Amino acid sequence: MSGKRKVNRIDYCQYLLSSQTNYTLTYVAKHREGIAHDAYNRYLADEKLSPRVLWEHAKHEIILSNDGFIIYDDTVLDKSYAHAIDLARYQYSGNSKEVINGIGVVNAIYVNPDTEQFWVIDYRIYAPEQDGKSKLDHLLDMQRNIHYQKQLPYKGVLMDTWYATHKVMLTIDSLGKLFYCPIKANRLVSETEQDYHHIPTSTLTWNETSLAQGKKVHLNKFPNDFHVQLYRITASTRRTDFIVTNDKSQLTNDAIQDVYNIRWCVEEFHREAKQLTGVAKCQCRKQRIQRNHIACAYLVWLKLKSVAYHIGKTVYQIKSNLLEQYMINELRQPQVEFDFA
Repeated sequence: MSGKRKVNRIDYCQYLLSSQTNYTLTYVAKHREGIAHDAYNRYLADEKLSPRVLWEHAKHEIILSNDGFIIYDDTVLDKSYAHAIDLARYQYSGNSKEVINGIGVVNAIYVNPDTEQFWVIDYRIYAPEQDGKSKLDHLLDMQRNIHYQKQLPYKGVLMDTWYATHKVMLTIDSLGKLFYCPIKANRLVSETEQDYHHIPTSTLTWNETSLAQGKKVHLNKFPNDFHVQLYRITASTRRTDFIVTNDKSQLTNDAIQDVYNIRWCVEEFHREAKQLTGVAKCQCRKQRIQRNHIACAYLVWLKLKSVAYHIGKTVYQIKSNLLEQYMINELRQPQVEFDFA
């Protein structure tokens, strides 16, 4: 019967993949014959998609490497113009550089530096009112899952300043993996190996050797025998970054910068997902619908990335190419003809 067919995950993901700008349920119902608006709403309200479904597909796409990296970072799906969305809360957005109303998502990216390719393999929705977990808790949950359950080969972990905590760094080290992360300029460190005298990182003195090879330091409140290598990197004429690592292989400043630059893959993922999948565009209020929408959007990104890697194009080219036949048809036989002489 017309309008009675049930919607499934493939139906909804196909819509997110095919649509160019509008990702509302009314828009898909208008353009999909035989399926009513309520059918999409019922599917999203009744389905229970978890990050596990992403991994079930991602594990068949990843090209693994013993030199791989895991990157953790969070993003905020902007809901500034929406009201009463269950998962939305006021939080700082790095993209907006201010506190906004939105849904926070902590993501885990796997990077193969040999092929220069990356894939999203896990994520957690930041909803402390529902599960009582902080963003750090989510990172640690994913880290243990990647290490013990997924058992992926990887060399080290990259993350932002927010995650450069005592517990996170020591957990990664205890797993026998390397970490590379920036610390704030006011983070207290000591250059002495005994009788520690901790001072702000920004007040350290650097010479030609230490700028090239880094400094061995002790981070305040870390175990007495736990030392890291600190590097000073000039990010721009206006910004200097301080990077710490448990990597003891005597890396040069340039080598550390090359490793740390890999972290920008996660920023690329955030930008692509928001621009091409409508991950932030769902207007429904119920948290279950929002969770399922996010899961489907991530699956769509994974599919776009898979096709892009296979044919050697960008995900933006894949998405925009969907309009090529439309342009061919319109120029051949336009629906609205321009006839002003």
